[in-house]
Amino acid sequence: MAGNTFGQIFRITTFGESHGGCVGVVIDGCPPGIEISKEEIQKELDRRKPGQSEITTQRKEEDEIHILSGVFEGKTTGTPILLLAYNKDARPQDYEELKNLYRPSHADYTYEQKYSFRDWRGSGRASARETLGRVAAGAVAKKYLKTKHNIEFLAFVQAVGNIKAENIDLNNLKSEDIESNIVRCPDQQTALKMIKLIEKIRDEGDSIGGIITGVIKNVPAGLGEPVFDKLHADLAKAMVSIPAVKGFEIGSGFSGTMMKGSEHNDPFTIDNSGKVKTLSNYSGGIQGGISNGETIYFRVAFKPVSTIRKPQQTVNRQKQIVTLKAAGRHDPCVLPRAVPIVEAMSALVIMDHLLRQKTLS
Repeated sequence: MAGNTFGQIFRITTFGESHGGCVGVVIDGCPPGIEISKEEIQKELDRRKPGQSEITTQRKEEDEIHILSGVFEGKTTGTPILLLAYNKDARPQDYEELKNLYRPSHADYTYEQKYSFRDWRGSGRASARETLGRVAAGAVAKKYLKTKHNIEFLAFVQAVGNIKAENIDLNNLKSEDIESNIVRCPDQQTALKMIKLIEKIRDEGDSIGGIITGVIKNVPAGLGEPVFDKLHADLAKAMVSIPAVKGFEIGSGFSGTMMKGSEHNDPFTIDNSGKVKTLSNYSGGIQGGISNGETIYFRVAFKPVSTIRKPQQTVNRQKQIVTLKAAGRHDPCVLPRAVPIVEAMSALVIMDHLLRQKTLS
C-alpha cells in the first residue's frame, strides 16, 4: 500500500491500523540536536486522543507515546525516529456487523475495490486513528520551528454546522483561549452553542461537520518551490489528506472571487524597522506560491462523520440492499480532536520547506 509517506527532506511514514497492535510514525531527515521529551509529544497527543470529553468518541485510549529510536539523552540524533503508541481499547468485535457491509460515504467500498480486501475492524488505515503518528511527528517539528525560528502554529474550530464564530482576531489569537473549552473555539459564547449542537446531534445518533481555521505566525519570507510545490499547494495536500476533509481555502479563499483587483491586492509598505510588509493580507501570507512574511491563514472543511447510529440504506458484499444501523464508538463531530492534527500537518509542511530552503542556500 503506497502513499504512507509525506515530505521530501523532513519525511514521515505513518503505520498501524485502528484496531491493530499499535499506531505510530517513522521520522526521517530530522536535524540532530533538537531537545524533545516524551512529555512534549504526549501533550500534543492528549489533545487528539479519544475519550477526552463527552462530545468525542468514548473509546478509551491513553495513547502513551514510546520513543524507540532517534533520540538520545533528550536530543534528536539525526537518525530515524520511531514513535508509537499501543492500542489498548481495541474492540474489533464491535465491527463484526460491518464485515460484509459498506458504510455509506465511508472508505469500506472504495478500499475493497482498490485492494480486493479490507480491514473491516474500524476501517483500518482509513481510520482517523492513523493521525496519531502525524501529531507525534508534528510535535517534533513544532518544537524545532518554535525554538529556532519562533514560528507558531494555532488552529481552532470556527464553525460547527451553521454555528460560526465571527470576527476572531487572528493576530491576537492565543492557545489558551482555544484550549479553554472542549470544542476548541476561542469565542466562548459561540463555543457553548457549538457544544449544545454537538450534544443534540450525538443524542439523535447522527453526526455533523464544520470548519477549522489554521494560523501560522512568524513564517519567514521565501518558503515555497514553484511551480508544483507551491507552499499553499503543499498545505492544501496536507490538509485534504486528513480524514473527513472535503475542502481547503487560503487567505480570502472563495470570497476573493467577489472582489475587484483594486480591493483584493495587498499594498506593500515599509514598517518602522525598515521591513517590507503589506497593509492587508488577502493573500493569506503566500504570493506566487512563496511565503511573504505575513501571517499564513487558511480554512479546512470537515464533513460529518459517516458512521452514525441512524438507520441508513446500503448494500452488502452479496449486492443486496440492506439497512445499516452502525454500532461502535464514533465522534459525533471530529472537529475538536482535529485541531491538533491541522496544527501538526501545518508544522510538517513548514518544517520540510524550511529544510529544503536551507539546502538551496
